[in-house]
Amino acid sequence: MSVWNVELNQARALHQQGRLPEARAIFEKVLRAQPGNLPVIQALAVIAGQSRQFERAVALFDQALEVDARNAATHCNRGLALHELKRWAEALASYDRAIALKADYAVAYFNRGNTLEQLGQPQAALASYDRAIAHHPGFAQAHYNRGVLLQALGEWDAALASYDHAIALQAGFAQAHYNRGLVLYALGRWTAALASYDRAIALEPRHAAAYSNRGVVLGLLHQSEAALDSLNRAIAIEPDLAGAYFNCGHALANLKQYTASLASFDRAMALGSDGAGLHGSRRHVKMQLCDWRDYPLERRELEARLSRHEPASPPFHTLVMSDSAALQRLAAESWVTHQHPTPASVPARVKHPRRDRLRIGYFSADFHAHATLYLMVRLFELHDLASFEIALFSFGPDRRDALRTRVKAACSRFYDVSQQSDAEIARLARDLQIDIAVDLKGLTQFSRPGIFAHRAAPIQVSYLGYPGTVGADFMDYLIADRTLIPPGHERFYREKVLFMPDSYQVNDSERVIADTVFSRAELGLPPTGFVFCCFNNNFKITPDTFDVWMRILRRVDGSTLWLFQDNALAADNLRREAASRGADPDRLAFAPLMPLPLHLARHRAADLFLDTLPYNAHTTASDALWAGLPVLTHAGESFAGRVAASLLQAIGLPELITSSDGDYEERAVHLATHPARLAMLKDKLRQQRLASPLFDTQRFTKHLETGYRIVYDRYQADLPLEHITIPPLNTP
Repeated sequence: MSVWNVELNQARALHQQGRLPEARAIFEKVLRAQPGNLPVIQALAVIAGQSRQFERAVALFDQALEVDARNAATHCNRGLALHELKRWAEALASYDRAIALKADYAVAYFNRGNTLEQLGQPQAALASYDRAIAHHPGFAQAHYNRGVLLQALGEWDAALASYDHAIALQAGFAQAHYNRGLVLYALGRWTAALASYDRAIALEPRHAAAYSNRGVVLGLLHQSEAALDSLNRAIAIEPDLAGAYFNCGHALANLKQYTASLASFDRAMALGSDGAGLHGSRRHVKMQLCDWRDYPLERRELEARLSRHEPASPPFHTLVMSDSAALQRLAAESWVTHQHPTPASVPARVKHPRRDRLRIGYFSADFHAHATLYLMVRLFELHDLASFEIALFSFGPDRRDALRTRVKAACSRFYDVSQQSDAEIARLARDLQIDIAVDLKGLTQFSRPGIFAHRAAPIQVSYLGYPGTVGADFMDYLIADRTLIPPGHERFYREKVLFMPDSYQVNDSERVIADTVFSRAELGLPPTGFVFCCFNNNFKITPDTFDVWMRILRRVDGSTLWLFQDNALAADNLRREAASRGADPDRLAFAPLMPLPLHLARHRAADLFLDTLPYNAHTTASDALWAGLPVLTHAGESFAGRVAASLLQAIGLPELITSSDGDYEERAVHLATHPARLAMLKDKLRQQRLASPLFDTQRFTKHLETGYRIVYDRYQADLPLEHITIPPLNTP
């Protein structure tokens, strides 16, 4: 064996051991002695690439090609170096030359696919991956990269199939299991996603991102404590993982650990997180705490981001930020475009055969003891099942409570679809030939817009759960009324509006109010004095609303403001804010959570309900009116800011609707200081409670069914979508 062969063997051994500088030195020594030695030039080029000296690598590959221009491997490796230098077109040319020399060169096709992705040619990249797989069916990495590209294109089912192929070929492919979890999450198949993340972690115990996304899925499965544990594991592994802090902020908020949630969101921002909705979610947590530090500045910054079409906030959080219906539409459209893009392939609308008995599908995560179902349960019981087949599609938890039992008994068919993907749920609805799909979640927590993006029914309607436009072209109608959306305001809504003749809000006319008569002492109220109350969620209280409330308190001697207590920190902050406005903090009282019949009963201890703006009382307003307590509202511009006005119009108390802070303040003070006037209002409410349309569930049901029939007949007649006004029932 010659001395140079000994040197080459030693260099190759060092190269295999990863001792690159030592190997390079020997190869260079040999090359000086044998300038045209092709294997040595190629080895030095590879070492240059491994050392990230890509310009040198290209020069060495060029030198190798001067020796042998028909070496396919050299062209392919040259392409890799050019790819790293982001010289995409040159890299592509190198791969094409390699393939021209070796038609079945699977690796060259694979690398070519990677470069075509960078050139923004996804379909050509997919074709290149397919050629790589055709020539080498066992190429697990090619199946994986194909899945990554399909995932980026939103072709979830095809991406899932590619990951499954990669895993079948290489069971220990941790990243394929992880990405498979991402796709299953996007499809709404959360239990299956959890299993994929668990497998990725089993294969790679320090896979921080898998722990982080596992935490997100556990949160969606209503396992909040387990979610937080998983997220904390992610952070322990990778302390600077911005996404884990972002996800942790949401998990902590779900557990009502708002201070810790705020700290997590702050850490995510400090680490440069660009998570969709981060700024709005952080601000919403501060509103839950009634922490109004930097409120004007943060509001302006968030509005600016939304104006730039950034998905800076979940749309629900914008409802309490601004009364601008235009901004709310912009926020919804930006969010849906970013978070819920229309699938690559959507089935065409199918016109089912005309039938007398319409098939209506209601979709929700809240078919249990929840505010939405408290309002709607009687509607389901009153639907005319001879004329309408009612199917409920539940993608939320089964809490096995009395309200779920009641609603299951009321409908024609009940489907638990919590373990199915958006596409699978939509396919089920289409197979059942649902005529009208009614989304009860909109853009709230645990919503599933993807079901409707996949076109669950030829007619799709948004109702009740989300007080505003969903901002998506796949929603056809929004159920509202003329108080919520006055003439000229239709432009703020992406959907066509189905106008109910009374209030849009359905109510259960059989809700039980407990017979319990609480003493003021039992409720934490002073023995005497006027009691203003607001049982809205704390996040609806803005500094502007609170300014007005404190002026009212100061003007009404001995009065008390009785608020719902969501958390102790919010109560402390509100007391401090009261003091800063010159009001005695002891004049604030707080009401803890209580079972609904008892909660309704305690309204008797209040004298007047004060509403919030820009996000009104909704269910809380109808609770108060049902319990006989007048509600004073300030009607704004947006849907969320006009709900209480809608309810008051329907119950015949328009005199409690104001249009400015000043009018609102004066009306509150006048009613508190003129007991006879307030007594007249309460008496009027008592007389009209059951006589007015607001709590006439049967009347509401018939109006809604009329609306369904109108939009169905229009669709069957191939008429375009337009705003529809439902005619009122003839009354005796």
